[in-house]
Amino acid sequence: MLQISYIRENREEVIDRLKVKNFGQLGLVDEVLRLDEELRSLKVASESISAEANSAAKKIGELMRQGKKEEAEAIKAQSASYKEQLKQYTEQLGPLEAKFFDTLVQLPNLPYHLVPEGKDAEDNEVVLQHGDLVELPEGALPHWELAAKYDIIDFELGVKVSGAGFPVYKGKGARLQRALINFFLDKANAAGYREVQVPILVNSDSGFGTGQLPDKEGQMYYVGNDDMYLIPTAEVPVTNMYRDVILKEEDFPIKNTAYTPCFRREAGSYGAHVRGLNRLHQFDKVELVQVVHPKRSYEVLEEMSLYVQSLLKELRLPYRVLRLCGGDMSFTSAMTYDMEVWSAAQKRWLEVSSVSNFETYQSNRLKARFKDADGKMQLVHTLNGSALALPRIVACILEENQTERGIKIPDVLVPYTGFEWID
Repeated sequence: MLQISYIRENREEVIDRLKVKNFGQLGLVDEVLRLDEELRSLKVASESISAEANSAAKKIGELMRQGKKEEAEAIKAQSASYKEQLKQYTEQLGPLEAKFFDTLVQLPNLPYHLVPEGKDAEDNEVVLQHGDLVELPEGALPHWELAAKYDIIDFELGVKVSGAGFPVYKGKGARLQRALINFFLDKANAAGYREVQVPILVNSDSGFGTGQLPDKEGQMYYVGNDDMYLIPTAEVPVTNMYRDVILKEEDFPIKNTAYTPCFRREAGSYGAHVRGLNRLHQFDKVELVQVVHPKRSYEVLEEMSLYVQSLLKELRLPYRVLRLCGGDMSFTSAMTYDMEVWSAAQKRWLEVSSVSNFETYQSNRLKARFKDADGKMQLVHTLNGSALALPRIVACILEENQTERGIKIPDVLVPYTGFEWID
């Protein structure tokens, strides 16, 4: 959530930066400012009446103590209207505050100055590309056919049990999943991240705190009887650990990692691009979350990007890094890097990680703050990134490493899988 003080002082800049994000409701900026002015005026008027009422009450008390009952009664008669006026102001303030808040949260985060302009994924900036794109021999199979051939992932059984987008991993397929989770967690621990195990059901306050609500409500699975949501990512519960928390400057950086299953409705996703593991309703992911000093957040963003790249290098998967353009960024992000791995069998890039800096957008919602060296209260900066989401990593491992004998497991995973081949 944007800070109203910043919008007041930087109206033109806010509008210009929202244009970079292709935000189509720029009129909301002035509506927020209008409601803010109305709200502040009403509060001033209410506080003025309250002060007059308090002053009158003191005078009445003094006059009564002095035995000047008639004068006290006269002031009491004059001040009888204060209570009614305050009641009217209170009745107006509630709905106006709600309207102001509901309007303010419709404004997305402002993009960082390095974010390129653009409308969609076609306008994203390729920052770098690593590794040679493998050319598979004729007859090479996509991962969904390899999964069926070696009986390691059963998509049809998942449809039977739950529905499309809920695969069943079997035998070495399940062990590969577990191996990747443990590998990613061990690497994160070695990089200084504290492992946490968090709930996969969250309340609406948590969904609001990280920006999933109200923006992405239709993409989340809702448990109506309990008014809770299945998490789309561990970012939600992990970041909400710091909701309403006041930190100290020496606490930084705060680094957490968590493995969770993730649940996304992916409403409106159809076609060949979602086949197999390309897009699922339930998948496993190891997430990184950092809470940092505002002065270091973009330095930390670069560090997180390099860390995710190091995992892809160890898995020997060719990848590229994109800086997302304004039109392709999430509602809450100030800047995002996407890491994409090359799918040799599908001959296209698959996103496997997003690393984002949210600056104060989440922390303002969360009221996550810290006291600086001067004792002044400031909002923290929050960042997160996938390290990594498993489905497309598994897809590319299967496709890139297929041979006549079977699928060769990357060397770094063998200590975790306990086997070298899927054959």
